[in-house]
Amino acid sequence: MSIATPTELVNAIISMDPAPLYGLSLIPYLAFLWWAQQCKAIPKLSLWGFRLTLLFVVMTIVFAILANQRYGLELVEVDQFHGAAEAFLVLSDTLVVLGFIRAGRRRVVKNS
Repeated sequence: MSIATPTELVNAIISMDPAPLYGLSLIPYLAFLWWAQQCKAIPKLSLWGFRLTLLFVVMTIVFAILANQRYGLELVEVDQFHGAAEAFLVLSDTLVVLGFIRAGRRRVVKNS
């Protein structure tokens, strides 16, 4: 029985197909969304931003497929598709931040 060298371990990790991990990562994120919806401390606008992150994921998949079918390239190699996909992330992140900024401004400070 031989023990794998660090180089062999790194090569095994690099050669792994990451697709199953992306699918599995959806489970904790959906659990987070459920928790966030139950939590009264998360502003509604921020909650919508967190939900829209799922739209970013879907659109990234769509644009990756289009980049592959139309140009035979990865998404990161087709600037217009990559930028369009990232626009959905910007939208979701903006809503998250704005929601927390608004909530922070509405908070009453007690100086006693």
